[in-house]
Amino acid sequence: MFVKSLGTEGAELRPLEPWHAEEFFAHMERGREFIGRHIGFADKAKDLESTRELLQSYADKAAADTGRIFGIWLDDKLVGGVLLRVMDVPQGRAEVGCWLEPAATGKGLVTRASKVLIDWVIRERGVHRVEWLVSSANAPSIAVARRLGMSRDGVLRSYFLHRGVRQDLEVWSVLAPEWES
Repeated sequence: MFVKSLGTEGAELRPLEPWHAEEFFAHMERGREFIGRHIGFADKAKDLESTRELLQSYADKAAADTGRIFGIWLDDKLVGGVLLRVMDVPQGRAEVGCWLEPAATGKGLVTRASKVLIDWVIRERGVHRVEWLVSSANAPSIAVARRLGMSRDGVLRSYFLHRGVRQDLEVWSVLAPEWES
């Protein structure tokens, strides 16, 4: 297992594995309403069994080389994470996502963790296009996409249903030559 420092005292990026289910569930319980405003993890990890299944689905993606999930630990407490929700190496495309519980916001953790993940998927895996798909209502996530130097490709109006409300989906991306420069 690897641990990658995120440059802040006590902040680390580590793989999230099925055996982290109890810790991940406790993290979701702390941030469920905040996290769930914009992403489905909070609704998918509704109990320990579903949490373990969620983490197992990413272990399966890692084994198939189609996705990854990493946790952000601050002072040895899981407070958020980043993931490659989709990773299609043959097509050279990946989608990065993130989440964070309220107590860990405003520290730059998601931006730094996302940089590590994007750098890895571009430099090590040879992905050409990295996407960031975000609800138009999720201003903090849009701000991260901007800080990462991504370009806004467009908006898919009324694209998905989240907690009974239709949401617009913004598509942001960065291409390998842009990232490397």
